[in-house]
Amino acid sequence: MDPGYIATHVEEDQHHWWFLGRRAVLLSVLRAALPRGRLRVVEIGCGSGTFLPAAAEFGDVVGVEATTEFLEVARRRGFTVLRGSLPDQLPLEADSCDAALLFDVLEHLGDDRAALRAVRRILKPGGLLVCTVPAYQWLWSSHDEVLGHRRRYTTGGLRWVAKEAGLRPLRATYFNTLLALPIVGVRLLRRWRTPAFGPGTQRGHDLIRPAPWLNALLTRLFSLEAGLLRWINLPFGVSVLLVARRPSE
Repeated sequence: MDPGYIATHVEEDQHHWWFLGRRAVLLSVLRAALPRGRLRVVEIGCGSGTFLPAAAEFGDVVGVEATTEFLEVARRRGFTVLRGSLPDQLPLEADSCDAALLFDVLEHLGDDRAALRAVRRILKPGGLLVCTVPAYQWLWSSHDEVLGHRRRYTTGGLRWVAKEAGLRPLRATYFNTLLALPIVGVRLLRRWRTPAFGPGTQRGHDLIRPAPWLNALLTRLFSLEAGLLRWINLPFGVSVLLVARRPSE
């Protein structure tokens, strides 16, 4: 991952509309999906730890992160954050977690099926995975290059990977839907203006905070999906969300 992006991520994770709106969406989904009671929750690839305080609503939460710069920031938030990575360096015991959160991580990994098999191992029988990834390979852009992505997904593709890893998909939906058309338009326009773009051409990321009034408006629009996703799946969007269960044995 580009070092310049890491610094921007840390600076913006409490302010940028994408982080704020996504947090509202994920909290809504988790409140609907997770059982009541004090759970053991792990967020794998927790980055700067921006979601850990929200995840603590559901019980005892621990983070796992591989990038040193993110790891240090996440620990300063006051949570237990372990150094580790998928698929082979996950520092958690088998059958130890009620829920695993994997937010915008899988697209960075060479072997996504092996990664989800490792997640399955640390889940208790009946435990839940909640996973998000970027949507649609045709939306590939310089943003993906800077972040070190390997691929983008469809709902069907992510379901297939989960099944191959021994998990039972319960729900797959798109999100970041209300803002999808302008996001797609901006990315396609950028591609048209830079026709030489292709894998390996790093031209910049999208994590640039707009004017305060626009940032607030975009946060509000994205957050509206939190209510929608409590009741329905969305037919398209810039991101994909999956809820899957480790089968009881």
